[in-house]
This record gives sequence, C-alpha cells and structure tokens, in this order.
Amino acid sequence: MSVDTGLLFEQNVVETLSQSQQEPEWMLQLRLKALKTAASLHLPKVEKTRIDRWNFTSFQPYTPAESLSGLDQLPEEIRALLSSEAQDDNVIVQKNSSPVYRHLQSELAEKGVIFQDLASAVREHPELVKRYFMTDAVRVDEHRLTALHAALWSGGVFLYVPRNVEVDLPFQSLFWAEGTEVGMLPHVLVVAEDNSRVDLVVNFVSAKNGTTGVNNSIIETFVGPGAHVRVATVNNMGDQIVDTTYRRAIVDRDGRMEWIIGDLGTGRIISDNTTHLKGDGGYVDVKTIAVGTDETRANITSTVHHWGKSTESDINARGVMKDQASSIINGITKIEKGAKQANGQQAEKVLMLNREARGDANPILLIDENDVKAGHAASVGRVDELQLYYLMSRGISRQEAEKLIIFGFLSPVLSAIPIEALRDRLHGVIERKFGR
Repeated sequence: MSVDTGLLFEQNVVETLSQSQQEPEWMLQLRLKALKTAASLHLPKVEKTRIDRWNFTSFQPYTPAESLSGLDQLPEEIRALLSSEAQDDNVIVQKNSSPVYRHLQSELAEKGVIFQDLASAVREHPELVKRYFMTDAVRVDEHRLTALHAALWSGGVFLYVPRNVEVDLPFQSLFWAEGTEVGMLPHVLVVAEDNSRVDLVVNFVSAKNGTTGVNNSIIETFVGPGAHVRVATVNNMGDQIVDTTYRRAIVDRDGRMEWIIGDLGTGRIISDNTTHLKGDGGYVDVKTIAVGTDETRANITSTVHHWGKSTESDINARGVMKDQASSIINGITKIEKGAKQANGQQAEKVLMLNREARGDANPILLIDENDVKAGHAASVGRVDELQLYYLMSRGISRQEAEKLIIFGFLSPVLSAIPIEALRDRLHGVIERKFGR
C-alpha cells in the first residue's frame, strides 16, 4: 500500500528501510530526524509555477528489484541509454529502489577511485560519506521535498576520485522506474579531490507501460582545488511521474564545474541546479535543454552564487515547447559582496511550436559588488512562419521543416556538449519526440 508522506507516517517505515540497507546508527538517526522535520516544512517556493496540487507523496517508499548478471538483461530501450561499451565502462544501474548492476574497472579501484551504490558506501566508507552527505550543498531542512528525500533515499551513487587522479572514460549511472506508485529517491554524491578530473553521466527514465509515481532525486558535487568535474543528467520520465531533481555543486579554488542538463520528460518537472563558487578562480558552465510535449509542466532553474574572487559562470538554456506543454526557465546569477572581478553571463531562450504551448524565460542578476562583469539575454517566441514557408517551398514537409528549425534553435547548446555519445543520445530522444 502507498504511504502519504505529506502526513507523519509510521516511523517503522524508515527503520525498516535503514535496516534493509544495514546502515550505521548515524544514518538511521538522520533519517528519523528528517522524517520528523518533513511534516513541519512547506513545499519549495518555485518561481511562477503552482505546485501545491502536484502529487509528491503517492508512492511506495521502497520497491525492491532483482539483481542483473549483465546489461543484456535490460530491456532494449533502457539499455540504449548506456554507451555501446558500457560492459567495459564504469556503470551502475538502479531499478526503482534497488541497485541491480555495477561495474568498475579494476585499474581505477587500484588508484583509490570509489564507484558504488551509496547504500554500500555508507557501510564501507562511513566517515567519508558522513562528511559530505546533505551537510553543505543540500540541507535536510531546506523544504519538505529535501526532508522527504533524506528520510527515504535509497540506492544512489557514491563517486570519489582521489587527489591528482584523472579518469578519461565517463562513469555512467542509470535510474529506471517501472511499475505503479513507484518511489525512486536516489542520492548521487560526487567528491573530486585536488587536481582530479572526472565525468559522470546520470540517466533518469521510466518504462513506457503506464509507470506512475515520484522521482525525488538529489545530486551533490564537491569540486576540490584545481579539480575538473563534468556531470551530465538526462531526465526522460513519463507523463504519470512527478519528477524533481536537485543538483548542487560547491567549487573550490580554481575548480571547474560543468553541468549538462537535458529535461525531456512529459510529466510534472522541478529541475533545480545551483552552484556555489566558493574559491577564488572557480568556474561553472551550465548547458540546459528542455523539451516539452503533450501536457508537460516544467520549472527549470539554474542558479550560480559567486563568492570567490575572479570567478566565472556561464548559463545557456534553451527550451522547445509543443502541444499544450508549458515551461518556466529561470536563470539566476548572484554576485556576493567581496567577489571582486567576478564574471557572470547567462542566456535563456524558449521556442513555442503552436498556440497552445507556453514558455517563459526569466534572467535575473543580483549583484552586491562593484568590480564585476555581468550580462544576460532572454527571448520567447514562436516558429517563424516565413522560415517554414521557405523550407517547405523546397519540397520539405512541414514536420521535417519544424525539426530543422528546432535543431537549429538548440544547436548552440547541443553542439557545445563535449561528450559525443551524450550529444547523439539527446539528439535521438528529441528526434523521436518531434517525429510523431
């Protein structure tokens, strides 16, 4: 039976979940405190989007799944989300609440790299996980959804890269929901020590057979001095899923953080991405693509806080809406007092393909220092009928003409994605969405 976690549900639900993952006492106490806190907290404040009627709580708190001996046991449409060499890559697959497959190259383990589901890491590396888990990047008591996540998280990923270790191949994780009233609450924790380098690709997907439920995910990334971290996330959940993802990063001195975000679902979406440039010389680049069809309702926000001197940020967000889809795309650059010589740039653009589609782009600059640079651009518009006419006059169908215009609009973000396999994957998903 489902649990309405909007009310105070039984404490034994959390205790049973913690015991099933053989967690230490400190994690159980964190969960119980979060459970108690959740009932007194409000839902997050989401700019220009009403979410009080969204169903964040009708889900099974834990839905187990059987382990897989190999990726060939995955359904073809799910397996296609991983690279063709995934058997030899570093990959974790989670179905609903359970990690079902993991592979880490032995030479990386010998260098001290840790790549495992977070539940295992809590048992095997408790002090390391405890140092970072929901202590700084994301607080348990931010709002009701973060508290519910802290109380009920399961599975997830822990990726730790030691000092001076550079990893060429990207790590991959896939979170797959299937069933009714599924609760998928993975927590991804990335720690990159000084002068390390790592890429992580995170996929969230639901099966196409009427899967219902909630995805309440958190990604925390800690970029050490001189480290370079790239995290790419692709959310492609169905229309019966309430999909909330909170991505957070803290960047130390001369660190470099890159976010690549594809929000391609058709349900109810909250996509929140926040980076804190704490150290001098830190840099963050945020590339976001949002594609809405049917009755998608999405709120997508990218925020950068400049704390250190000579920090730089660039937010580039593009959205395409079709049918009755609606999206709000927010960009927020906050330059704090003392962040001298900071440079924050952003651009948000939305393209609507028909009269019923809705989009809004909101660039926001908040500046508390004088010796800085900052700029923004925003546009919202519909497909140019003249462009369509020009293409169709050369024998191209209206559908193909629309697709050419869409990919031309998205090209500044798509073409800048440095991971070829991810770029091709995003292109394929978008092609299918507009090829109906």
